Amino acid sequence: MTKINWIQEVEKRKDALIKDTQQLLHIKSLLDEENTTPDAPLGKGVKEALDFMLELGERDGFTPKNVGNVAGHLEFGKGDELLGILCHVDVVPEGDGWTSDPFGAEIREGKIFARGALDDKGPTMAAYYAMKIVKELGLPLNKRIRMIIGTDEESNWRCVEHYFKHEEMPHLGFAPDADFPIINAEKGISDFDMVQKINNDGTSTSNIVVKSFVSGKRYNMVPDFAKAILDVKDNQTDLVQKFSKFVKQYELESHSYVENGALILEVKGISAHGMEPKNGKNAGLFLAEFLSRQNLDAQAAHYFEFVSRYFFNDSRGVSLGVAYSDDISGDLTINPGKLSYIHGEGSSIGMTCRYPVTNNMETTKAKLDELVSNKGFSIENFTDSKPHHVDEQEFLIQTLKKVYEEQTGEKAELIAIGGGTYARSLKSGVAFGPLFPGRPDIAHQKDEYIFIEDLLKATAIYAQAIYELAQ
Repeated sequence: MTKINWIQEVEKRKDALIKDTQQLLHIKSLLDEENTTPDAPLGKGVKEALDFMLELGERDGFTPKNVGNVAGHLEFGKGDELLGILCHVDVVPEGDGWTSDPFGAEIREGKIFARGALDDKGPTMAAYYAMKIVKELGLPLNKRIRMIIGTDEESNWRCVEHYFKHEEMPHLGFAPDADFPIINAEKGISDFDMVQKINNDGTSTSNIVVKSFVSGKRYNMVPDFAKAILDVKDNQTDLVQKFSKFVKQYELESHSYVENGALILEVKGISAHGMEPKNGKNAGLFLAEFLSRQNLDAQAAHYFEFVSRYFFNDSRGVSLGVAYSDDISGDLTINPGKLSYIHGEGSSIGMTCRYPVTNNMETTKAKLDELVSNKGFSIENFTDSKPHHVDEQEFLIQTLKKVYEEQTGEKAELIAIGGGTYARSLKSGVAFGPLFPGRPDIAHQKDEYIFIEDLLKATAIYAQAIYELAQ
């Protein structure tokens, strides 16, 4: 096999790689279902990012294909078998508190700062340049290489669903969308809403009526902001003092003020990926916990007591009676990412449950159904993506282990995650980088960044991996 200095090949293309990464990061590629067109069924931003990648590929001599304006691919090489590299160009909302423009792709301290720098635009560009290097070196390959680009990974995966209805399934592949060394196990992902049944007459003798309460935009994010609008009949000052004491106890940022006669309470938390709620501070759960301790109207008391009892300070489903753990993939986790309460109308808790590979979701769902129906709630909008596990002895994993160890000089341990990557779309697919061991995981957080050094190193690893997997 030809001996190639992969990192040297990356260094030759460093400036172009950084420039193209920044250009992709400038695009505000958020799902926007309120402003769609036939050409952009998931919104203008994600379509613009998809077009950018397809045009880049065409420029560099790959064969591009747009698949239904929600996905696409770039391909080169010849062979019966197909090696897939599964990426996505959509990002989660930027959130608040950034030091620089979330779409500015500013470089400082050797890092590129932007929403999507780590998840998943930086890695997408690293994989793209890896393909470009292999192609430009004219190396002999026995498989076709195809980068598959999705635009709805952070929400409902409509992109890959549509794509694989119309296009070929790769024989093997990887998703550059998680951690190094190699992720061969991904937990199951179940998203659903617990919806409150309203069965009171609206009359109340309470001092406080909760007009509305809202926190969070996505199932898979720990909400970093929560707001409640309250009608306080008397002693508003006393409630504000209690609130101040509560937020001080839990070391939270907060704000309280009066607007149009209503008392507004706001809490700031810390955003994180919903697969591990302990990495963040759920603003919604903290504000709900505070409200659960007050003299509220009946509907609100029912809602906030339920949230407090089953979710506050419990991300493992212990109170819900569904806690589970296994040696392959660890604990079941629950993240209430979308909390919504409107007086006299619908109220819900939208969550993601990440469950271990040996866990049976049908059993877990039956337990949840029974519990919530007894508590005046119902489960709605239930979706389930089964766990994914690839055996260590497979060619894919053995090859990636060899490549990683040669490039880094470190042992390639296998790991399991609670996040879901496109790798689970493939029978033989794993998540492979870009986050190196010891680096903080700041995906979905404010001031998301990727080290330029890591971007280059990942590109070299991907280039060698593509070459060796395509033999």
